[in-house]
Parts: sequence; structure tokens; C-alpha cells
Amino acid sequence: MKKIIVKLGLTFFFICSMQTIQAQAPLYEINTLQKIEVYFSNPNWDYKLDSLKNLDAGSLMADWVKINGIQYDSVGVKYKGNSSYDSTKIKNPLHITLDKYKNQNYQGYKDIKLSNGYSDPSMIREVLGYSILGNYMDCPKSNFAQLYINGNYIGVYSNDESIDKKFCADKFYSSANTFIKGNPIVTPSATTKCNLKYKTADSSVYQNFYEIKSNTGWNDLVKLCDTVTNVPASVESTMDIDRAIWMLAFNNVMVNLDSYNGAFCQNYYLYKDNNNRYNPTVWDLNMCFGGFPFAGSGSTSLGTLTNITTMAQLAIDNHATDNNWPLINDIQSNPMYKRMYMAHIRTMVNEQITNANYVNVATQLLSNIDTAVLSDNNKFFTYAQFQTSMNANVGNIPGIENLMSARLSYVQGDAEFVKVAPVISATSTTTSPAYNSTIVINAQVSNSNSVTVGYRFDKTKTFQKLVLFDDGNHNDGAAGDNNYGASLVMAGAQLQYYFYAENADAGVFSPARAEHEFYSLHATSSEPTANQIVINEILANNVSDAKDEYDDYEDWVELYNNTSSLINLSNLTLSNTQNNLFKWHFPPNTTIPPNGYFTIWTDDDSLQQIFHTNFNLSKDSGIILLSNASGTILDSITFGAQVADSSFGRLPNGTGSFVRMHTTYGYENNNFPIGIAPSPVKSEFNLYPNPATNQVVIEFDGSQKVVITDLFGRLKIVEQAQNILHVNVENWMPGIYLVKCGNAVKKLMVKGE
Repeated sequence: MKKIIVKLGLTFFFICSMQTIQAQAPLYEINTLQKIEVYFSNPNWDYKLDSLKNLDAGSLMADWVKINGIQYDSVGVKYKGNSSYDSTKIKNPLHITLDKYKNQNYQGYKDIKLSNGYSDPSMIREVLGYSILGNYMDCPKSNFAQLYINGNYIGVYSNDESIDKKFCADKFYSSANTFIKGNPIVTPSATTKCNLKYKTADSSVYQNFYEIKSNTGWNDLVKLCDTVTNVPASVESTMDIDRAIWMLAFNNVMVNLDSYNGAFCQNYYLYKDNNNRYNPTVWDLNMCFGGFPFAGSGSTSLGTLTNITTMAQLAIDNHATDNNWPLINDIQSNPMYKRMYMAHIRTMVNEQITNANYVNVATQLLSNIDTAVLSDNNKFFTYAQFQTSMNANVGNIPGIENLMSARLSYVQGDAEFVKVAPVISATSTTTSPAYNSTIVINAQVSNSNSVTVGYRFDKTKTFQKLVLFDDGNHNDGAAGDNNYGASLVMAGAQLQYYFYAENADAGVFSPARAEHEFYSLHATSSEPTANQIVINEILANNVSDAKDEYDDYEDWVELYNNTSSLINLSNLTLSNTQNNLFKWHFPPNTTIPPNGYFTIWTDDDSLQQIFHTNFNLSKDSGIILLSNASGTILDSITFGAQVADSSFGRLPNGTGSFVRMHTTYGYENNNFPIGIAPSPVKSEFNLYPNPATNQVVIEFDGSQKVVITDLFGRLKIVEQAQNILHVNVENWMPGIYLVKCGNAVKKLMVKGE
């Protein structure tokens, strides 16, 4: 069948669009309807897009794309999707790549992913699903867009944030590590599962079942599958188990079966962060709420759910003992994980379904797109079906409210769901603690036989677990009074923490959305004066030195705290001009540790993570000024022409004059300036192989203290050794590390497999 695109009245669409589209609004603000226009001068653009899709041959260059009126020239466009794509249809899902041919972005985003509402009479399943899931784990933002191609209205689409390097950097604080997509590159089927099941040590066996989105990672995938399948006791050290539990709970409660929980075990990403843990992220929710009726069974069956009753009665522990879903096996076979899973299910059911919150959100979404859907002549269902999609079934596709009301009744009657969990009625910590002081953590908990607190001092790190006691010996009051307590050292500027309590039957979290949400406690800090905080080092010509979390070489400025106190940076500013000292503000609750370092990327990209300035440095010359809120300059440095990958820093560290030197990002400026011959005793040690993959050997004279950190200052090892030290780096993240031996520093490159 030949596709026919009909040009409709532009005046009508202009009026409709102006009622709902806010020019230059946030790209993923949920209640804002975006307007995306694409123009091809090639009249055969549709045929070419179909051909490229069938050949998996990449993108077609559009002459321009406009997003809410802002035009971008030379943009990559291609059709995407599996079952949602059809060469005979006009309205196909689209992937727009703004930076395919030119370096350009919209509000920091380079990839635009548009889904066409296939198999969804309501048109809102994807956006509604992400809006719910985002309360419990990191996931894409999503809203709606009207798409026009060459002036013709194609229809209303869901507009979904891409899970790409930017997403990983924003959520997981790095983007260059192993990145896996759980989607087969062949047609998915009941036997084509991306289920993390170990097959063999040969990575080529996995290559039809997954996509590797990073430069390397196949061997990592094999190791991950081996752990998930054969070493379940180690899963928590290999994967962010809380995110995994939230993902599986969401898929089950919301009957999202075009997912890991369903027949194909697909539509998820796994990103390996700098803690060597994989972070699951859900993708593709267009058939959430029962739109995909295949739960799967064994290795070959689709396990079809034939009607709303069978969908609503999907077992809460579905696939618990089926070894074709090893990640579900790991959760359901571990008593504590299973109690955590049920706690997350109770939270989601109570917060979204019992109180009909999802209905309120859905009603608003339907209203937002009503006019756009009415005028969408390419939609897959009628306007009447759209209007009744909450309560009317269309074939095997259930009305959303029909399904979820029946699902609520079934879940609330489940024997595991009704088990009585402990009650956490109150929590407390030491107020306004000093940095490095001992603090007390308490929780009032009844009906419990175990209470723990998860805590961390750095948002990029994993939560550590600490047991609380009710024995009268841990600042917990009298023994047996249900007041649990423990002590720990306030080893950071901010403590992030949550509680988990369980008995033999059930568990509960506080806050209920932990680990995604948590409590915070800030250490006391002081405002700086001149010389307490100094500009310690700058790199204004970064060609191949440190990379930021987006995997880009960017210039940077390093501050140093000359005091033994925690200093508050929140009221300070950085600038590259004396005409505007307040150019870039440090975010709230920003601190620098005693005798510590703080590095800011000066890349004129404040749309990225918060420590990226809205200005950059010039390699030719410039000035950096550090000021307080009253406009008092605390420190400044004027510099001339800079040499590639050579920094300008203080020697001695923190107090000396500026000299050109080898870079020491986030580290003590104790190496020798460029052009000055180093002392053989202090600076010479051998480091090989470099780059290293499995082991590095460090040779030196006498007894030396060896310290290795990554470029973010995170400690890898500290060891005193005599003449030689062997360090196993097999499980380290690929990248640059700083090796300090005695008073000398060298860079070590660790390569991935």
C-alpha cells in the first residue's frame, strides 16, 4: 500500500497549536505540547526513510528541523521502532538527531525520540507510565509533540527523553562506561530473550540478543549474565538492586509486559557507573497498562493474556521460579529482596492506584492533547475510542481504568500484599553536626526484628548499610522500647540516608520511595574570607587531559580550602570578567572539605550538571575571579597564552605563585613545574604497563607510600610498600588515574577489555 500524505488547512492547525504550544517551553514539561517541524527538499524523503530503515543504514539529512520555532539546519532523521513501524503507514516513530551533521542542541538535548501511539487508543500510555515511574527510579521524561513534515500535519506523538550519554551523565555521573540495551537486533520472539541469562563465555553468542551502546562491553555483559544467573549472592555488588526491584515492581503492578517481565525480556538499559554497578533504566512504555498481552512462559511460550481478567490477575511473583527470568529469580528467592519488592509494590499501589492518582494524571493528559488528537487523521484509532479509552476496551487492549481497578482488587487480595509490615513512626539524627563529628541516628519502629539505615556522603556513591539496635547500648534509650539507634562519623558535608525495617513477613522503607528519595542532613559550615578559599589551578586548553561526566575534554578551575574547616561555597560566584562578578553562582548546599579541592568545568554549558559554568576560558589569555555575594573578590588570577594540557597552578599548593605545570586535577600541586628538572629522588618511579588492563607494576627506591585516585579525587588505594608494588586494576573503570609515589605524581591509563 502506498502512503498518501494529505496537506490539511494550515490556518486550523495554527489556531489549535497556538492554544496549546508554548514557544521555547522546557522540552519535556509534561503539560506542554511541543511543536516539531521537519523539512526535506528531497521529494522522495518518505521512500528514502523507509529504505534506510529496512537496511538499518542510518539517517536522512533534513534541510532543517524547527522545535517550538527554533530552527536547526542539517539534521539527521530516521524511522525507528519494531512493531510500531510500518512502511505503508504515514505516522511512523521518528528519531531526530540534531547534532548528526553539526554541533547543535535544543536546551542541551541532541536526540529527539517520537513515538506514534501504536497499539494505544488512549495515546497517553507512554507519558502516563513515565510520569508514574519517575517517582521511584530514574527514567526518561516524556510529554507530547505535534509533528509536521514539509508543512503537513503528521499527528500527535509522545516525546520521550533519549537514554543516551547525556542521560547517563545526568543520572549516573559518567557516560563512557559499559552501556547495554536489552533489545534484540533480530526480530524479538519468545526464544529471543534479552533476559541476562548466562549462555556461554563466548560473547559472540549474545550479540543477536543485546545492543552495546558503548565502545566496549561484550565481555562485561557476559560477566553480568554469569553473576545474575549463577552467583545471585553477588548481584547486589554488581547491579543497583534497588533500581532493579523498582523496575520489576513497576512492570508487574502496571502490567507493563513489553519489558524484562514479559515474553521478550526487552526494553531496558543497563549502565555501569563508576561504582562498578549496573543501573537499570526502563524504556518504551507505549504498551504499558496491558497493551502487550504476552507474559511469557518458559523459553518458547508467549504466555498470552487473553482478556482483562487474566491481565488483572497477573501473579505478583510471576516468573519467580522460571529460570528464563534469572533477575526475577534472584529477587524472589532472596527473602529480604522479596520483602523489599513487596514494600515497593505496596508503595506504588497505595500512592498511584488506591487513591486514583493515576486517573487524575491521565485525565489531565487526555485533556492536554484532545484537540491535537481530533485533528490527527493518521492516528491508529478513532477519536471516539480515544475519548473512551479509560473505560472502554478495544479488542484485547483494555481501558486503562478498567484494567487498573481490577488489578487493584486482585493485588489487595494477594497473601503477600496483606502481610503486616513494621511501622516506622519517627526518625531523627543529631542536628547541625560538625564535620567529622560523631552523630546519632534513631528510628522509632514497632513490629520489627531488624532495622537498618542506608547512608552515603556523596550522591555518586552507593548507599552503605548500618544496623540499628534496640539494646540500650547504642544511644537508643532503654532496651526493648522500640527506639533503635546507632552512631556514625559525619564524614562528609551532606549525609543522605533512609531506613528499612522488616520482620519475618514484610518490610517497609522510610521514606517510602527510598532509595530514589531519602532524608538529608548537612554539616555545619562557615563562610569564607580571603585566602581561606583560593583558585589553586586552571586548565584553559584541555585537549586530552581530564574528561567531564559527559566524556568531553573541557577546561576547568580548581579551588582549594586552606583551612581545617568545612567551608560553604553557596554564596560565592565565579566569573571571567570584572564587569560582571556574579556571572556564575555556586548552587545551594555546595561545600568544600577541610584542606580539600573543588573543581568546576568552565565549558559554557550550564544546561549540563550543576558544576558547569555559563562561560568558558580562552586559551589565549583571560582572568578568573572568585567573589562573595557582596561583590568582594576573594581571589583572582590573570593568565596569558596557555599550552595544551598544561595547567597554571600554585606552587606550593594553596599558597604559592602560579606557574605552568603538569595537571593535577582535584589533587595536590606537588609536582614540578614544566621546564624545571625534577629531583631524581623525589620524582622518579617506574609505572608499567601504561596503559594497563589487568595489573600495573610500580617500582621505586626504598619504602614509599603509594596513593592512587581517579580524576574526581576518589581514592582507589593507599599502601606503604618497599621497592615495588603490584596493583590489580582488572575491575577498575577505564580512564585516567593519578599515581602518587612519595612526592611524585604520574598519570596511569586503565583500558577496558
